[in-house]
Amino acid sequence: MVERWTPASWKTKPAKQLPTYPDQSKVEAVEQRLSSYPPLVFAGEARRLKAKLAEAAAGQAFLLQGGDCAESFAEFHPNNIRDTFRVLLQMAVVLTFGASIPVIKVGRMAGQFAKPRSADMEDIGGVELPSYRGDIINGFDFTSEARVPDPERMMQAYTQAAATLNLLRAFAQGGYADLHKVHQWTLSFVEKSPAGEHFQELATRLDEALAFMAACGITAETTPQIRETDFFTSHEALLLPFEQALTRVDSTTGDWYDVSAHMLWIGDRTRQPDGAHVEFLRGVKNPIGLKCGPTTDPDELIRLIDILNPTNEAGRLTLIVRMGSDKVAEKFPPLLRKVQREGRTVVWSCDPMHGNTVKSTTGYKTRPVDRVLAEARGFFEVHQAEGTHAGGVHFELTGQDVTECTGGAQAITDHNLALRYHTACDPRLNASQSLELAFLLAEKLKEGRQSRDAQRRAAVAAE
Repeated sequence: MVERWTPASWKTKPAKQLPTYPDQSKVEAVEQRLSSYPPLVFAGEARRLKAKLAEAAAGQAFLLQGGDCAESFAEFHPNNIRDTFRVLLQMAVVLTFGASIPVIKVGRMAGQFAKPRSADMEDIGGVELPSYRGDIINGFDFTSEARVPDPERMMQAYTQAAATLNLLRAFAQGGYADLHKVHQWTLSFVEKSPAGEHFQELATRLDEALAFMAACGITAETTPQIRETDFFTSHEALLLPFEQALTRVDSTTGDWYDVSAHMLWIGDRTRQPDGAHVEFLRGVKNPIGLKCGPTTDPDELIRLIDILNPTNEAGRLTLIVRMGSDKVAEKFPPLLRKVQREGRTVVWSCDPMHGNTVKSTTGYKTRPVDRVLAEARGFFEVHQAEGTHAGGVHFELTGQDVTECTGGAQAITDHNLALRYHTACDPRLNASQSLELAFLLAEKLKEGRQSRDAQRRAAVAAE
């Protein structure tokens, strides 16, 4: 018999990656205040995203999920939000136009404040302090004061998420996403890059297509999809006290929703079937994601799927594969085949970032772009060989002109990393590198569709 779920039932389970607060009464006071605050998102929006993800599970759409590795209080600025949003718009246009498939746009934004860490403590120069776990928990500065977990940070995270969502909704619905403005989306530092030039060529072709459509009577006035877009938010549901405080009963359905984001996911470090994070997310009705790393066992994966999606609802569960470029061809197929054999309905998404982190010769943590592209390519090739649909991609990017990932057409070297290395946690792709990835994905999606069509024609001919 399945145990009864409540928003607090996770507290009866082993919990990893949660901070130890000095004063639990202050945590409870913050939880109480948050529980009375308005929702950041609405249950109906989460259901709409779930319906779109069901299309991706059926091979009829593609999930584009990206944004910051960890949002920062210090770098909170409308320009940063706008620039990341328009990079995602550019990527979506490349995928939609190049692969002829609807793209579901989901940002790692308006809530991605907490980060799991490989160690509880950090040592610099013989000084040991608690690890930085994201601005919602403690401070980045390497001081004993900054590294003490402070529950009041949850209130600042909520306020920043609300402001970010307000701006994102304005961009998505207020005309900024109008396809007639596609030329204006290119950031100045990307314009002269190979990816930027390629995008401008595509934008010109799109202008021609829009002019043809207008001549046929299809304009932004008659077809709202031309001037506005759906944009959803997501983050890792890591800090469970925050997530619990923002979990509410939907008045129209009577179901529980985590209203901190449209979509939540469970990380590779917190996916224990009997753990607190799995327990929490099994009870909310949002679409959810589950990271699958090289240590994921196929049988345990089926167990997790059945805990998180017991009714096999299409669009409920996205499996986010993060193997590393050197392991994806070996480790991914057993998971894919097991899920297919067992008849489970999921969206398969590729995270080509987290398995490809290395330390540069100059001491910076980085991700070589060629490895990121190689893992994405390998992910698609596995799907093509199995005759299945590569349903999405999940990655870390920024619209800022950073130098955090090496390589790409910009040829960023280890020695260039120090020029504009701004991340507080993991290295992010900049806009030019993100566009490179988008063009690769569009080509692979097109190849995959053509391969599946050929297989279907062959099957019909054989009958």
